[in-house]
Amino acid sequence: MFERGNHKRARRRARLVTNAAIVTATVAAIAIATTGAAGRAAAQEGVTRLPETVVTATRIETPAREIGSSVSVITGRELERRQIRQLSDALRTVPSAVVSASGGFGSATQVRLRGAEANQTLVLIDGIEVNDPAGGSEFNFGDLLASDVARVEVLRGPQSALYGSDAMGGVINIITKRPRPGLTVKSSVEGGSLRTGQAHVFASGGAERYDFAVSGTRFHTDGISAAAESDGNNEQDSNDNATLSTKLHANPVDALDIDLVGRYTNTTLQTDGFVAALGAVDDNSETRSRQRFGRAQAKLHLFGGAWDHAVGVAFSQDDRENRNNGNVDSVFKGDRVKLDYRSNLFFDTGVLVDATHTATFALEHEEENVLSQSAFTDVDRRIKTDSVIGEYQLGLADRLFLTGAVRHDDNDFFENATTYRTTAAYVLDSTGTKLKGSYGTAVKNPTLFELFGFASTFKGNPDLRPEKARGWDAGIEQRFFADRLSVDVTYFDLRIDDLILGFGTTAVNLAGETRNRGVEVSLTAHPVPELDLGATYTYLHDRDANGDRLFRRPDHQASVNASYRFLGDRADVDVTALYVGGRDDVGFDAFFTPVRVRLNPYVVVNLAGHYRLGDHVSLFARVENLFDETYQEVFTFGRPGVTAFAGLSVQY
Repeated sequence: MFERGNHKRARRRARLVTNAAIVTATVAAIAIATTGAAGRAAAQEGVTRLPETVVTATRIETPAREIGSSVSVITGRELERRQIRQLSDALRTVPSAVVSASGGFGSATQVRLRGAEANQTLVLIDGIEVNDPAGGSEFNFGDLLASDVARVEVLRGPQSALYGSDAMGGVINIITKRPRPGLTVKSSVEGGSLRTGQAHVFASGGAERYDFAVSGTRFHTDGISAAAESDGNNEQDSNDNATLSTKLHANPVDALDIDLVGRYTNTTLQTDGFVAALGAVDDNSETRSRQRFGRAQAKLHLFGGAWDHAVGVAFSQDDRENRNNGNVDSVFKGDRVKLDYRSNLFFDTGVLVDATHTATFALEHEEENVLSQSAFTDVDRRIKTDSVIGEYQLGLADRLFLTGAVRHDDNDFFENATTYRTTAAYVLDSTGTKLKGSYGTAVKNPTLFELFGFASTFKGNPDLRPEKARGWDAGIEQRFFADRLSVDVTYFDLRIDDLILGFGTTAVNLAGETRNRGVEVSLTAHPVPELDLGATYTYLHDRDANGDRLFRRPDHQASVNASYRFLGDRADVDVTALYVGGRDDVGFDAFFTPVRVRLNPYVVVNLAGHYRLGDHVSLFARVENLFDETYQEVFTFGRPGVTAFAGLSVQY
């Protein structure tokens, strides 16, 4: 077991209390100082304030008030205000989202929703499924920069009825910046601690029948040691990231829209080794990866938009080389190609009560291929899946909104699966009240590495069964004082059968039921126009069929955010505090037998500010981990201490 002396625990608890007190005082001071200020601008959007429409919850644009599922939205405005550079940092303040990074900036980063595993969370970028078949069906958020992201929707709960395997805990849908009217060019450059620098350029434009957007980002940092410096490691591990994305849209005739999306990322990350009984240790390891994502879609609108058809093709490619002392010791390649067709029919009726109807029918064909080569394994496998999806949305009297969805997956490798989902929302605009709830089922197929292995110390298990889940949630959203205060409280319950445990020397299905249940709370407040306040809290009670805690899931997690605009909106300051409670992780003894360890709770505070010099030029600066907290998100892997950055942005 990983333990510390009583005196160290006492000092850490005192430090947590002190930091929390400082943050509370800071937020309170901002609120007091601005109570009497005159309003100049509309309140900005926050992480948990829903926009007018949501796409992910039903796969088509739907008014947020009609959504019965639990959805959080992060806007591009908030990403800019908080100066988020790695998208996973924004997800840390989303209810029930747990982020685990194995080192500093660019390191392998997992995101879990509602206690589900990282490979049970589906990730989309501009409609493209980007979970890596050669990476355990996870998406590595360490490679994803936030510079071109316009919006993120986080849909929680089982969603296989809409999205298939991998969507057991929920869906994270990332939407990049769209073209703007006229020619727009925006660029920024920044630098700071650890010899860190980033340059970004975004350009968009077009005419009546077409438009385009192009974004490019170059990032470098000398970094910190991936292996925790507190354990005696001090070798810096650098990260280089070059990302290019494009969007093209054409409307050759009024009834037809054509969209093309492309994204390319090339990264080089210095990493560290892993030794039994010690964990992460300094060495000369390096990972080079290349990601290629693309999608083409044509959408036809008939009968004045009452019936539309969309056909598309998407692909994702993840190529990764692991090197040691300059020599390639393993290669992983994961490819996915998906063909899809969707038809939506919209109509209204009013015989007994005014009702709106949306009927959706969809077909999908998907092929995944994994190639893994090393001294210990040689895997080359392909899996095909054909799916049929149906969904129906019903709105009654503009107050009660119901949905039902069903999906059947025909898989050539695993057993076929049928999943379903239903949601309900009841809205009372006169009282600012919304009642919501959902129930769904999900399936998660074993990964090819779990089936066939990937290292000398891990033997695959070809007899693994798919994981199956069922989950429900119920909540209330309440608005007060003309929408200046909003509170959202949701209870959730997720139950998983045949959970796959992949720690140790092989993977096995755990007989029985794994249960994750808890409460999500989010609050937004706008006491005066210049001040936005937000807070989230999640309580999670997770136990597997043996009664053990699941790894890397804290029982308690909370965040507080305050944003204040002043000098006639020419300047703003933003402070975010994140608390993550204690949680279990896994270590290994000298024989690579898993050993349960305990990670300490921590508080991290980030501070950011902007000052607009004119209509086109702005200065910005930020301090991350303001109080230099020492903590680990993954056992024996470190995280950066206090760092500072500053830069300049120009738009014309």
